[in-house]
Amino acid sequence: MRKLLILALIVLASGCKSRKITSDSAEKFQMENLAKVISRNNLQKIYPEAEISEGIDLFEEGTVERAYSILYPNTDDELLIIWDDKTQNKPHQIYVENEGRWRTGEGIEVGTPYTDLERINEGPFDFYGFGWDYSGAVDWKDGKMKDSNIRVFLAPVAAPPKSFYGDQIIEADPEDIINLDLKVRAIILQNETDS
Repeated sequence: MRKLLILALIVLASGCKSRKITSDSAEKFQMENLAKVISRNNLQKIYPEAEISEGIDLFEEGTVERAYSILYPNTDDELLIIWDDKTQNKPHQIYVENEGRWRTGEGIEVGTPYTDLERINEGPFDFYGFGWDYSGAVDWKDGKMKDSNIRVFLAPVAAPPKSFYGDQIIEADPEDIINLDLKVRAIILQNETDS
């Protein structure tokens, strides 16, 4: 009996190990897994088909110059890595805005509807107005995603009223939410030390 118990524990422990991310695994399109691949210096190995392009540009409202890399440029899977510094060893942010294969560990992807975000957050959240640099930015409030390093930006499918524009938290009732048909337009995975 004791041997069976030990064997069961060994099988259980080996089954709990996370799957290794390879160039063929679908898990490589999870944003948090990309961050792990970067930390292990395996970007070229895991994403050999990504046609990575690189450059330097101004970010953070044009105030900070940073190196960047674009994976899968000009495709639905295009993803921007903004590096912490020019050595490109640590990402400052990982940004996606196309409806490709990228998603977060919680299942958030570009196009995720407002109601699904509420379910994932396990509660309500606030969002900022539209028509400025941080248009539709989500504040997770006290929900499950509050302490995550995931930043989400919403966009309305329908044109919002003028009162829904600008750098302000939007006071929206359920009918407004339904009428706007809000969906995720962009996702940022923020470096944990910068969040």
